[in-house]
Amino acid sequence: MPEDTTQLIGYALACSVPIVVVGALLLRATSNRSLTTSMAVLVLIPTVSTLAGVIGVSGLMFTDELQRTAIVLAVVAAVTVPAAVLLGREQARKTVWEKQIREQERAAEQSRRELVAWVSHDLRTPLAGIRAMAEALSDGVVRARPDVARYAEQIGVETERLARMVDDLFEMSKINAGALRLELEPVDLRELIDEVLAANRPTADRAQVSLHAEQPGTGIVVSASDQALGRVLTNLVCNAIAHTPPGGHVAISSGTTGDHAWARVEDSGPGIADDDLPRIFDIAYRGTAARSPTAAGGIPTGSGMGLAIAAGLIEAHHGDIIAENREQGCRFEVRLPLPGR
Repeated sequence: MPEDTTQLIGYALACSVPIVVVGALLLRATSNRSLTTSMAVLVLIPTVSTLAGVIGVSGLMFTDELQRTAIVLAVVAAVTVPAAVLLGREQARKTVWEKQIREQERAAEQSRRELVAWVSHDLRTPLAGIRAMAEALSDGVVRARPDVARYAEQIGVETERLARMVDDLFEMSKINAGALRLELEPVDLRELIDEVLAANRPTADRAQVSLHAEQPGTGIVVSASDQALGRVLTNLVCNAIAHTPPGGHVAISSGTTGDHAWARVEDSGPGIADDDLPRIFDIAYRGTAARSPTAAGGIPTGSGMGLAIAAGLIEAHHGDIIAENREQGCRFEVRLPLPGR
């Protein structure tokens, strides 16, 4: 047993340092595991090293005083280790939550950048056309009445296209900001599909695409916003028509399965590339050229936000929307919970 302070310090260091070294190695070995384990090891290191130092200083003589010290240290360990485990779990949850928040912020920032890039690019085309046609009319380059009428009509078309882009951008900004508030009421899904079908039939006829509905004989009532859900179905139908070649067909169907109602929009187009499916509902994501709707002259017709808006509106209805390929074409399916189920 050491008799002076120097020997006391030497014995204490000789017995406690190896424990600290072993604890550091354990911490390193468990660094890739749970934070809870690391917290428990951190708490045990000073407790066990203190016990080792006391035993070393006592000269391995297990006296009553050493027994009392060991009991105190055991009680301290019994209190602090569970507390460390609980704190470690809480810190782990907080760390995971903060990581998820950072990832969501990065994803949102990336989406905003893509949105600004796409909208800026798409706005240039109609603006350039409007400017060119307006200058031609104001400079007197175009004077014949039929040409003037044609230019005026085209300016109206491009202006309407710009208005749709601005509306989409405003709707998307509300969805991203979490400011979208919907007033849900009982809506007959069959009647809503009939309205969407009638509104989009002229567009399908111009594209030489057959548009029809397949619905059950009884009503399907869901809790929804008539306007918002109608926009979702319209976006899906317009997307299907735009991606279906002349002579193809687009079908809208509805039904119920278990505790939810569903509406499907199927087309006979080229389908969606496997690499594009995970991002098909991202803002401004158009994917491959085969799934990029174009008007005459290869000018894109959409803002690239239609499917992203549809996904945001369905999420506000507490529903789901999925896309999948079929043997020919693809299918978009909207699922909504049935009231009271």
